[in-house]
Amino acid sequence: MENLTKVPDDPEALERRVGLLRLVIGIVLGLGVAKLTGNLGTVVVVAAVLLMIVLHEAGHLVAAKLSGMRVTEFFVFFGPRLWSVRKGETEYGLKTLPLGGYCKIPGMTNLEEVEPEDEDRSYRQQSFPRRFAVGVAGSATHFVLAFLILVLLNGPIGLVRYDKPAMQVGEITALATGPSPAQAAGFRVGDKILTVDGQRFDNWDDLPVYIRARPGREIIFEIERKGERLRLLPVTVDLREVNVPGRDSGAAVKEPTGFLGIGPAFPVQRKGPVGAVTSSVGQLGSMTKLTVGTLGRLFSVGGVRDYKNMLFEKGPAVPSEDQPRFLSPVGLVRVASEVSENGVRDVLTLLLGINIFVGLFNMVPLLPLDGGHVAIAIYERLRSRNGRRYHADVAKLMPAFYLMLLVLAFLGISSLYLDIVRPLNLQ
Repeated sequence: MENLTKVPDDPEALERRVGLLRLVIGIVLGLGVAKLTGNLGTVVVVAAVLLMIVLHEAGHLVAAKLSGMRVTEFFVFFGPRLWSVRKGETEYGLKTLPLGGYCKIPGMTNLEEVEPEDEDRSYRQQSFPRRFAVGVAGSATHFVLAFLILVLLNGPIGLVRYDKPAMQVGEITALATGPSPAQAAGFRVGDKILTVDGQRFDNWDDLPVYIRARPGREIIFEIERKGERLRLLPVTVDLREVNVPGRDSGAAVKEPTGFLGIGPAFPVQRKGPVGAVTSSVGQLGSMTKLTVGTLGRLFSVGGVRDYKNMLFEKGPAVPSEDQPRFLSPVGLVRVASEVSENGVRDVLTLLLGINIFVGLFNMVPLLPLDGGHVAIAIYERLRSRNGRRYHADVAKLMPAFYLMLLVLAFLGISSLYLDIVRPLNLQ
């Protein structure tokens, strides 16, 4: 009688199938738990960041294969192998520790031992243009992603014009002890403000000045709501006597100051395909320039001092343009949770900033970053003469290599410390 149970001849093939099955089951269960606990949005944002890592390494992979180099491994994450499959000469797979990924190309430096039959296709034996292309491919991928995100934000999704507030209620604030005057008077988000005490305001910025000058007084608002005109009669409170959540406690109010509890709505601007592309080019350049300045500030004497103060609670925990704050996986999950609640626009803005920052930081000309390999390739090209290729001795760069490892380790540990002890709150 024929045995209906077919056992694969290749034990490795069976192991790969079992590993893939475990991986799929784990992903499905994880998504199910995230959905039940209300954290699906957080998982989606974190997954988008992980996809960026995959695309970064895919940039190296494609550039290397197009250059004729041998690629032996392409893995997402580090540590023990969860699953892998071999296609041609390359093993593709997933590992356990979510700390990045790698694309293994033999002969990245002169210190690496390479099999004789692979030497001709190693990284170090390729021409300068090919080595340069492979080195910058990862960061170039981040800038391509950043550009595509900007096109989406400028085009179909739209950018919020915070510089042009509309005469419309877009936010209503409560007091720590109860309803604000705006809530008590019946304001709603979307109310269009027509007149205030019989006066018409064309610029929202003039309205807070008017309110602050009238503490404890009734103000007559004429508004339009769903095509109907209404009159609301809120009585302002003195800001010195109330506690407003989220307001800077260091901004002490000494003079009588009126407070109502309304904020403006901001229009969303959407451009056509051509306008979205041209605007994105300029914005990408401006954001890149700003990020370069921020990175320079971070590694300056003043930046190191400010970061030390942040660690020892002598400075603000919230990052700024002058003083960035690195995120550990813990901080990333927390930030992802917050932005996922605010919609697609905020999620894309977060991914935009991450792509530009990672793309630039990865080009710092020190090993083990990609910028270190690019710098070596450029140095070798400049030292080559009369068709004779110069090979740099990477052994002389090892002190700088170990120093950079220490810096990266310090940034990783310190960011984890900050994310636990002084968690970042974007609200």
